[in-house]
Amino acid sequence: MTREDIINAGALVYKKPTLMNDNPMHYCPGCSHGVVHKLIAEVIEEMGMAEKAVGISPVGCAVFIYNYIDIDWQEAAHGRAPALATAIKRLWPDRLVFTYQGDGDLACIGTAETIHALNRGDNITIIFINNAIYGMTGGQMAPTTLVGMKTSTSPYGRDVQLHGYPLKMADIAAQLEGTAYVTRQSVETVPAIKKAKKAIRKAFENSMAGKGSNLVEIVSTCNSGWKMSADKSNKWMQEHMFPYYPLGDLKDK
Repeated sequence: MTREDIINAGALVYKKPTLMNDNPMHYCPGCSHGVVHKLIAEVIEEMGMAEKAVGISPVGCAVFIYNYIDIDWQEAAHGRAPALATAIKRLWPDRLVFTYQGDGDLACIGTAETIHALNRGDNITIIFINNAIYGMTGGQMAPTTLVGMKTSTSPYGRDVQLHGYPLKMADIAAQLEGTAYVTRQSVETVPAIKKAKKAIRKAFENSMAGKGSNLVEIVSTCNSGWKMSADKSNKWMQEHMFPYYPLGDLKDK
């Protein structure tokens, strides 16, 4: 392989989607958010939907996604992104409408909006980042925090007698009549990234085809909140998160 071949191969591997701008990302090193942002930008670009895509960003680490992907964005109050997505899609049915939410936003304060939007079968996609912790506000316990997992508000570990059980939002969504596609993916390896991209593409295509609501859960890391290195976070996720939140399609109409 010549030097030129190597350079060209590198350019292909590291090619940035045209929809992603040059703003420096605020995420911690090793965070999963940036990878998922890239996948979303790539899928929208490949579908030719840049001029008709509308994303809704609520509250949490992901709130600044509108700083990085150059499409139309709407800010939502904490947890209310699915309700806002419903309104936008009904007003503009030809738009590709999706939300981008963390587990605190979607599975706690936004539980009602999430379940009802999915149950209505609104032709939207919800992208759900599940890192089992409140990353932005100090590492508190989230609805998805695992049993025994230590956080700043559960220093002895999550106790089911005190805190209940972790919510499996994708499993709940899969039982709703309005959902067309529910899947749980991850982005810690190249094969996983490819599967996650395929899942996002399928969800977006479903929403544009009027098949119903779609939920793409991405089981993710928060090495800052978990107080681990990025490498150890990925291993911990594989060993502890995946058994409770198994990857794969849960529903595909």
